[in-house]
Amino acid sequence: MDNLKKPSRKRFFIALLPPKNVQEEATKIKEYFKEVYNSKAALKSPPHVTLQPPFEWEIEDLPKLIEELNNFSQLQKSFSMTLKGFSAFKPRVIYIDVLKTSELLSIQKSLMSYLESSLNIVHQVSKSRPFSPHLTVAFRDLTKKNFYQAWPEFKDKEIYYNFMINEITLLIHNGKNWDIHSEYCFK
Repeated sequence: MDNLKKPSRKRFFIALLPPKNVQEEATKIKEYFKEVYNSKAALKSPPHVTLQPPFEWEIEDLPKLIEELNNFSQLQKSFSMTLKGFSAFKPRVIYIDVLKTSELLSIQKSLMSYLESSLNIVHQVSKSRPFSPHLTVAFRDLTKKNFYQAWPEFKDKEIYYNFMINEITLLIHNGKNWDIHSEYCFK
C-alpha cells in the first residue's frame, strides 16, 4: 500500500472586486436574472472583473502563489475603474460594461505575463484574444430565448459607478461556488 498523499489541485482565478456597495447592486441584478430569467450561474461568484481566468494550482504550493501575488501587487499603483451601462456577448452573456482604461489594460497584461514568467500559469485563449473587461450578471445558464427577452430590457438601462481599485483578489473554487481566498493591496 502506497502511503504517499496525492497532491490536491484547486481551481483559482484572480480578479478586481468593486467596493461593497457596488457589489451589492450587482448582486441585486444577478438575483433579478435568477428570478425573472432563470439564470443563476452568475451568483456563484462575487461581482468581479476577471484579470487571470481560472487555473489549477496545487494546494501544497499555495504559499508560492501567495508570495508572487504579494510581489506583483507591491509593484502596482491604485487606479480608477468605471462601470457604465450594460453590454453583451450575444447570445448568452449580459454584463455591466467596464471602461477600457490604459491602467486596466496594463494591469491585466502585466499580471498575465508576471504569472507566466514566475509561476508558469498560462491561459492560452486569453493570449490569442484582446482583453474585454466586464462584470457578468447573467451567463452560461441564460438560454438564448431568455437572452433575447432580457437584452432589450438591459441594453439601454443606465448604471454608472466610478471607484478606486487598490488590490487584486485571489478566488478559490470550493466545489460549488467561488470564494474570496485572499486580497493583495497595492503599494
